[in-house]
Order: sequence, then C-alpha cells, then structure tokens
Amino acid sequence: MGSMSQGILWPDEFVGRLVAGGRRVIRYDHRDTGMPDAVDFAADPYTWDDIKNDVYRVMDAHGLESAHLVAHSAGGLLAQFVAVEQPERVRSLTVIGSSPLGGGEGQVLMRALTGQPQPEGSLPEPTPEFTSFYRALIAGPPPQGRPARIDGMIAEQRLLHGTGLPFDEDAARRLQERIYDRARDLSAVVNHRLAAAAEPDFEPVGVLRQVKAPTLVIEGSHEPVKPGHGAIIAERIPGAQLMIVAGMGHTLPPEVHEELAAAILAHTARLPVSPVGTVL
Repeated sequence: MGSMSQGILWPDEFVGRLVAGGRRVIRYDHRDTGMPDAVDFAADPYTWDDIKNDVYRVMDAHGLESAHLVAHSAGGLLAQFVAVEQPERVRSLTVIGSSPLGGGEGQVLMRALTGQPQPEGSLPEPTPEFTSFYRALIAGPPPQGRPARIDGMIAEQRLLHGTGLPFDEDAARRLQERIYDRARDLSAVVNHRLAAAAEPDFEPVGVLRQVKAPTLVIEGSHEPVKPGHGAIIAERIPGAQLMIVAGMGHTLPPEVHEELAAAILAHTARLPVSPVGTVL
C-alpha cells in the first residue's frame, strides 16, 4: 500500500475477488502503521530503502521465492524498485496510482505545496484542490481527540477519492474508524516522512528500462495526486500496458473493484500456475 498506509486500505471485497479467482493474497501493514510496533525514530532511524526491503522480508516469511506484486501509490515505487533490483523475485508487476521510479515525485509535491516553480521536465503536479487542501492542513492546528481526527481522515479520503464517483461518507467513516482503532500509534506514520528526509536520493534514476516483469500500470481518470504519472511509467517500462479506470481517483472504491480485480487476474494468469503469492 502507499506511504503511511495500513494494509487494510486494500479493501476486503477487492481482496476477496482476487482470492475467488484462485490467488493467494498477502497484504501487510507498513512499519509504523497499523499493528506493527511503533519505533522511536530518533533512537532507531530507518530509510525508505528499509521500507522497500520489508517487501523481501514479507516474502521470505511466507516462504515465497517470487510473487506477483500489486502496489499502490508510494508502494508502487517500492515495487518498481524491487522489480529492478531482484527481477527473479517478481512474477508480474501491477502498479496503481503511482509515479515512475526515479521521477522525484516527492520533490514535485513539496514544490507544489510551497508554491515553488517546477523545473522543466518535472512530473505533473497534483491538482489545485489537492494542493489547497494540504496547504490548509499544514497551516492549521492538528485535530485533537478521536472524533476530530477521524473527521479529518474522512476529509482527506474524500479529497483522494476524487470527483469522478459518488463518495460514500458512511463507508469512509467505518474504514477510518477501523484504521484509527487498529493502529498501535497513529502518529507514528510521520516517521515515513522522516525516513524520506533521511535518504532524499533513495530512488535510482533511469532504471525502469531494466524491468523484466510483465507490467500493468493502472491510473484513475480522476487521479488528484499523480495525474498522468501512469502513462510515464508505462512509457518507460518495456512492454508495459496502461489501463485508465473511468471515475477512479486515488482510492479503491467499490465501483472499481470488479474492473480492477478482473484486470489483475488476467494479468497474473499469463504466467504458469504454481504456488506463488500475490503481495499487496
């Protein structure tokens, strides 16, 4: 899943469709999200390279020499990196709502939020609505207490959902309450930002042509965070396919589950059937 995100942001219903299609599915919480222990970052710092290596640790723990990697947002950067670094471990690659490895998406985002101009050749900026929302969030006081924090999380989900499909606020509240309640320390997710700052040059540049795995790149037609980034990934990975999902933003709402699951099942079925896993 993406930066600062628990594994349950892969919706149960979507995962169920993959399982019904014959896939063994493994989804996991990133370190410092959800159920893993939160760390004292000052005493025990880590980098995004460590977060990337957690992919290998999860696979090793499940006895998987290789797997189909399905990744969303910043998780897509990790999956692209794994596909370059250890291609023998990646049966296929599916990247959803992500940016191209080596594109400097984090720097593009920070320049957008601080009003700085983007150098020529930079990735497309987030939408104005995205930029305005996060500027106000950064400038304002943090919400205090469970109800206020959940309301803020719902507002953020509404923004990421985009404007192409109806937003189900009741379902969003159930999801955000679950995220809040299962987190050992909800504030620990900020360590992902500290990890990025600790290793700003984490992403290798100009390596996507080395990806050997069959690759499917998926982007929503109403992507607010990384608009147009999917086409760039597909252009840079040899043989990659690009799929645009009508109405989808930067979340995985029920309206797109059938389409996404069907595409992933078809993509992963191109390879020989064997006891491998699908790691989300």
